[in-house]
Amino acid sequence: MKTEDVSLSSGITKTENLPFVWMSQGHCPRGSKPRNTHYKMEKGIDKEYMADNLKENDIKLLIEKLAATHSLSLEEYRRLIEGPGKVQDREKFSVPEDNKTKNHPLSRPDDEAPRTIKTGKDRELSPVLAEKAVAVRKEIYGDTVFTRGLIEISNICKNDCYYCGIRKSNRNCDRYRLTEEQIISCADEGYELGFRTFVLQGGEDPYYTDEVLIRIIKSIKDHHPDCAVTLSMGERSYESYKALHEAGADRYLLRHETADKEHYQTLHPAEMSFDNRMRCLKELREIGYQVGCGFMVGSPGQTAEHLAKDLKFIEEFKPDMCGIGPFIPHKDTPFRDKPAGTLELTCYLLSIIRLIHPPVLLPATTALGTIHPLGREMGIQAGANVVMPNLSPVTVRNKYMLYDNKICTGEESAQCRGCLDSRMRSIGYRLVTDRGDVKNIGGKE
Repeated sequence: MKTEDVSLSSGITKTENLPFVWMSQGHCPRGSKPRNTHYKMEKGIDKEYMADNLKENDIKLLIEKLAATHSLSLEEYRRLIEGPGKVQDREKFSVPEDNKTKNHPLSRPDDEAPRTIKTGKDRELSPVLAEKAVAVRKEIYGDTVFTRGLIEISNICKNDCYYCGIRKSNRNCDRYRLTEEQIISCADEGYELGFRTFVLQGGEDPYYTDEVLIRIIKSIKDHHPDCAVTLSMGERSYESYKALHEAGADRYLLRHETADKEHYQTLHPAEMSFDNRMRCLKELREIGYQVGCGFMVGSPGQTAEHLAKDLKFIEEFKPDMCGIGPFIPHKDTPFRDKPAGTLELTCYLLSIIRLIHPPVLLPATTALGTIHPLGREMGIQAGANVVMPNLSPVTVRNKYMLYDNKICTGEESAQCRGCLDSRMRSIGYRLVTDRGDVKNIGGKE
């Protein structure tokens, strides 16, 4: 019976009577032995069926490679994102009305415009990926899940990001700003509830100058010296970041949103700069913060190539924290009619990120809990190890609406920490009273 050789789709090849190797790396998976293997296609067998099986094996090999080396090429990341199924057609992406300029990257004929990812096909290999991610996470952090007390200090923002519900152009947003006393009171309450990290998050509100934030940071540190203070206050100058760090801020979260410059421009107005966002992340690292980056999954115009760049950026930058969550549209933004990102792809990417950078602090975000009642549990089971219950005053929680239907007053609230602990225990994990600092591969801080 005649046979023919078959090469795997990403360039990984199996050849008769030769040891199996990753052609790009020249070695076998850790702990495995070279195998003399040969794929044969018998005449009369459905070649498309065989090709699909080979693609699935290809993805399995990429997962093994990532677990062993914590690194893939851009093309390999793209293949891992697209999975073993056929690449489906991508829907066309339209430009927001207030960003239609002749030179805008999406102001092109429809057949040239970037198209978004469709993720309708189940990812059969997600459990394989998640199992490896969880094993890596448990090796470093055991069965612990760190909690952060989230204090949303203001929904006033000078920026006009196309995806965000608190963008400055949203006239329907009910604006608020917490006083210094309210913020410190939230931290005091959180400490009594068992929180040892407080995350001060807000829009880029000009009211919060260095002087104001320094007073708040020092007050929290004076009251609770065993706690960490994390800031998520957007883009600032090097001098500002340095002053806040010297005042006692330990960590800084600043999502990069996308590692593709052109895609960044489609999500933000012209006055916002991809280069400045990257400058901020670099300077935060230089100053000595524990630094967090992150991106939306399924954001308008996002492609597998964009996500591959995000993963490569994470691989190279090695953030201490990485926050990813599904894009969820807000009714008062230019992206109101865009489809949301999926739970499936978000969890898949959480597992990949855990394998890329094993010690990373990886939240199961509120957005996951918004799109599925068990979303955060599923995020933990995919490799995440942080949850961030809401410590903000109840009177303002429903005003910090970055996206529609955000959960804010149920078991995700800090006052229901016991409820959340029960939910974590139901899947084999436990909340701990701990600062939850990042650890290195050896498990030491």
